[in-house]
Amino acid sequence: MKPETDPILQAFPPLVNSSSRVLILGSMPSVESLRKHEYYAHPQNTFWRIIHDLWDQPLSSVYDQRARFLLDHQLALWDVLASCQREGSADSAIKDAIANDFPAFFQTWPQIRWICFNGQTAGKLFDRMVLRPNGWRSPADLKPGLAACQLGSTSPAHAIAYEQRLQDWQRVKDLLANG
Repeated sequence: MKPETDPILQAFPPLVNSSSRVLILGSMPSVESLRKHEYYAHPQNTFWRIIHDLWDQPLSSVYDQRARFLLDHQLALWDVLASCQREGSADSAIKDAIANDFPAFFQTWPQIRWICFNGQTAGKLFDRMVLRPNGWRSPADLKPGLAACQLGSTSPAHAIAYEQRLQDWQRVKDLLANG
C-alpha cells in the first residue's frame, strides 16, 4: 500500500569554503545521492567527471577527494531547494518545495561572485522561489556584483553528448580565469 504523501526529502548543506568564488547550484539531490549522502552520486551523472576533466585531472573514486578537488578549485556546490516531496529523482516530480536561505548564505560567503545553474530546472527554481518572492529581478539584486550563468544539466536524464556538456561547462573554468 502506497503512503498518502511522498516523504519530505532534505537536501545537503553547502559544500563551500572561504576560497570558493563560483557556486554551482542543482535543484535537489537524486534518490541515489540522498542514499549515499553525496552530491551527484548517480554513476551516470557526469558532474564529477566534468569538473575533473576541466582541469585535466583523473577522477577519484573517493567522494571526499572529489569534494576537496572542487573546493581546491574555488568552486562551491549546493542546491536551490532545502526540502521537497518527490517520488523518484525527476525534477518534474518535485512538490511542496522550500528554497534554501540564499541571503544568509551570501552573507556568510561574500567572496562568491557567480552562480552557475546545473540544468534549467535549477535556474527556474531559483528565479521562482528565491528572486521573484523577494521582488528581485537578478542575482545582483540579492547580492551586489553577483551574476549567474546557465549550464546544461549533467543528469543522465538529458541525452547530450559528453563532449558537448564538457564544452558548455568550460564556462566555469573561464569565469575563474577571468575574475
